[in-house]
Amino acid sequence: QVQLVESGGGLVQAGGSLRLSCAASGSTFSVNALGWYCQAPGKQRELVAQIISDGSTNYADFVKGRFTISRDHAKNTVNLQMNSLKPEDSAVYYCNARLKRTQLGRWDDYWGQGTQVTVSS
Repeated sequence: QVQLVESGGGLVQAGGSLRLSCAASGSTFSVNALGWYCQAPGKQRELVAQIISDGSTNYADFVKGRFTISRDHAKNTVNLQMNSLKPEDSAVYYCNARLKRTQLGRWDDYWGQGTQVTVSS
């Protein structure tokens, strides 16, 4: 089974920084993408940042220039450096992995349990 465990959330003042980390474990054949999503109360889960297997990255417009996603292959982690945080960034942040567990398997999405980020004004 694939497990994703997030860490690094918490409470920070506006303008501050947080670093989220997601550790992946379990057997996989191929990883297509790793990413971070956020979900605020009453809103749908949405993409924050994503890193593709070729190393390219995608960012939501509302975090461009402030957040940076990175992957550590040796530690099997994906990180999200969040700078210049705003109160509207407050949400539960979820780690996501799109992967195949076997060569002939399908691409599936796996999710972490989520970590709360709260930015006070």
